[in-house]
Amino acid sequence: MNNTQSEIKKPSRWLRLQYKKWFIILKNGISEENPIIVSVLGICSALAVTNRVENAIVMGIGVTFVIMASSTLVSILRHLIPSKVRMVAYMVIIAMLTIVVQMFLLAFLPTVAANLGAYTGLIITNCIVMGRAEAFAIKNPVKYTLVDGLANGLGYTFVLIAIAAIREPLAFGTFLNFPIPGFENWINWNVMALAPGGFFILTLLAWLLRSWNKKYEEEL
Repeated sequence: MNNTQSEIKKPSRWLRLQYKKWFIILKNGISEENPIIVSVLGICSALAVTNRVENAIVMGIGVTFVIMASSTLVSILRHLIPSKVRMVAYMVIIAMLTIVVQMFLLAFLPTVAANLGAYTGLIITNCIVMGRAEAFAIKNPVKYTLVDGLANGLGYTFVLIAIAAIREPLAFGTFLNFPIPGFENWINWNVMALAPGGFFILTLLAWLLRSWNKKYEEEL
């Protein structure tokens, strides 16, 4: 009877440990180690494509896909990639996946692809993607790498959407390209459609999130 109970407890304890580690990885990627707010990576796209919520959502999904897929491939091949050509291998994998995203947008979302312009192709130079491959994927198995890629992708996407949700109404009086009731006589803030407006909103969000994290840590 005791042996049976111990056999039941072992897998349940293992599952609890797995869930705890996955939760920590998710929490770190989304908030405590947010790639934009905390690590200050991917700033260019955060300023360039967040003048409209639609662009922010599509860009966030595209980057999340590239992070997850590239990190997974790196994790699978981590024992086969020679250390001397690690960066070259990352670039080839990321470039291939970025082309897939570009082709998908051109085929199914040509208007958004035109709005994003060169920034879709510049996913290949996004430091978040390369950073997760080098800092996490090359050292960890796929089961953790997938969660890390998703967490950092979501952290990036949430920040982009938060910035765009403020910039688009102020810049155009719309949300997801639909007019906002009560904004009929709104005088557009042209600065919010430009990079300086995005930088201002990003700075405020960084201050708020870092202050919240600090307060949360003090309460713990």
